[in-house]
Amino acid sequence: MQLRAFFRNAGQWLFKSPDQSLEQAYEAALTIKKIEDDYFDGKPIDQDNSDYGDSAYRYIQSEVERNIILIKQRMADFEAARSNLPQGRQMEVQSYDDQQDEYTLDLIDQSAIIFKKLRFIDEILDRYDALSSTLAALGTAPKGPQNSSKNGSGKPDKSRAGLAARSGVLPRSILRTVDRVKQDLDPKAEGDVLKSFRKSQGKTKIALRFILLLVIIPLLTQQLTKHFVVGPVVDCVRQTTDAEVFLNDEMEEEALHELQKFEERLRFEVILGKVAALSETQLKERVLDKALDIEEEYRERSADSVKNVFADIFAVLAFSLLLSTCKRQVATLKAFIDEIVYGLSDSAKAFIIILFTDMFVGFHSPHGWEVLLEGMSRHLGFPANRDFIFLFIATFPVILDTVFKYWIFRYLNRISPSAVATYKNMNE
Repeated sequence: MQLRAFFRNAGQWLFKSPDQSLEQAYEAALTIKKIEDDYFDGKPIDQDNSDYGDSAYRYIQSEVERNIILIKQRMADFEAARSNLPQGRQMEVQSYDDQQDEYTLDLIDQSAIIFKKLRFIDEILDRYDALSSTLAALGTAPKGPQNSSKNGSGKPDKSRAGLAARSGVLPRSILRTVDRVKQDLDPKAEGDVLKSFRKSQGKTKIALRFILLLVIIPLLTQQLTKHFVVGPVVDCVRQTTDAEVFLNDEMEEEALHELQKFEERLRFEVILGKVAALSETQLKERVLDKALDIEEEYRERSADSVKNVFADIFAVLAFSLLLSTCKRQVATLKAFIDEIVYGLSDSAKAFIIILFTDMFVGFHSPHGWEVLLEGMSRHLGFPANRDFIFLFIATFPVILDTVFKYWIFRYLNRISPSAVATYKNMNE
């Protein structure tokens, strides 16, 4: 059984590796494009297109070379892993019909996304493969193992020689530009644009509808089960078994404090003359009536807490069931969120990161966690354990802060280095 599990996990890793390799190559190409937009006004990364000094330009050029090498390595992995996939899995993105249902929409979006990523990666490689000879002639290409045309044994690098040999007389980027002009002049281009817009519109509708379902269904489940399923059962059991009024000592102390406060206020109003003079017997009767009211209030509060426990369990089960049965909608929602996040500016990304980190792991976050945990314990009818709350505040925000920093260092620094720089400047 262990051997079968090992081969199954190995197969899953092998099948997922093309998508992972393509995603890493695409992220490296996005990094190069980000450098162009932020530091070269969208122009190719060339010293003639900027006023940076030699040291700054050499650093930028080394980053570009590093990402180009990463793109080539990951694209080689992508092609090798893609060739190892079964034939049915390779052709899966093409096995859709003309019906515009959700499954067909997902397959079309998947193939369109892969095609766009490959096209974008080819444009970046074409641009800087054609630029490498110019940089070498000007002597501005940085020296080092990444730019060397020879490997460690002193022999020419076959991969770079092959890429140079395929360049031809004209750069492929010029030919690709001509093809793009032809596509724009194609009479069918308007229909293709309209079809692409409809696909994007359908994906947005699916994502927004699924977000509403994720919010509405658990809430409706919690309320319906609480009032029509769990509520009658809990009321019947508590009435037949003569259950305790207070679920914990904390609720009893609150009720006692409320009764004492009522008695003191009543005596104070009698002294001030706001209330007619009362004898000791009348005063005790008033206090007894208030005690009965408080008892009924806390009895309902205890029953409501028990109902909340079971109703929340049903709500969590409904949420989990919705996620497990709607995997295609989850993937569409993830793509929709990624598109929104990638579309934000660097300052907006930095602002959101600072907002979340200061809110959940910042200097004032312990007060918010304390209020949240106390409210949750009151909602479920559990006593607010101060030791547990302080221990949670001392550990969980620290772990969350570490995860945030690791994500920024490991992921965001590779996807959008300018956003990380903006975040550091705003945080100082």
